[in-house]
Amino acid sequence: MITLYYSPNSCAMSEHIVLEWLGVPYEAVQVQIGSDEYRKIAPKWAVPAMRDGNGEVMTQNDALLKYLVKKYPDADLWSDGTIEWDYKLNNALAVVNGDLHPAFWSVFVPHLYTTETDDASIAAAKEASYARIERQMNYLNEHLADNKYMLGDKRSVADAYVFTVLRWSFMIPKTVMEYPNLKKFFDLMMEDESIQKIVKIHNPEK
Repeated sequence: MITLYYSPNSCAMSEHIVLEWLGVPYEAVQVQIGSDEYRKIAPKWAVPAMRDGNGEVMTQNDALLKYLVKKYPDADLWSDGTIEWDYKLNNALAVVNGDLHPAFWSVFVPHLYTTETDDASIAAAKEASYARIERQMNYLNEHLADNKYMLGDKRSVADAYVFTVLRWSFMIPKTVMEYPNLKKFFDLMMEDESIQKIVKIHNPEK
């Protein structure tokens, strides 16, 4: 059985959603990033991490998403098997993993983006991310103008990842709700019962 290690509202929510979509048995274990206990499981401390029966600890978000859909192809969360669709999905995952996701890093850990330690400098480092995030959000907003999902009318693992990162926008002044096509996509995803279940697990107080 698959074991997923996650922290609430992290990018590991992507795998959590996909495991629900797959409908396979799994165990989700909440961990504390940076704890000595979790470091014994994942030396880099990062989430997500995953085990699949043989004890090997598997990491890296896009690699885990690809692993899951390749292992369970009947769920049809990948491409249609052609090289063109493989490219489209790999491109979508690369956009999220390489562009949108990193744009939020200085929101979460602004002290890593400045050598200063005063509150004003930390705040400035955080605010510097807003323009980078907006560029990525504008790109996705345009992409979704003519697409229901990241791959047109076909739902894929890329949608779980995009949805996860879009939720982080509620931490900054301009949220996903201010981009019309992203809002439509976000609202569509929130209608999904599996996503509702996972969001509640990650936000039990709401």
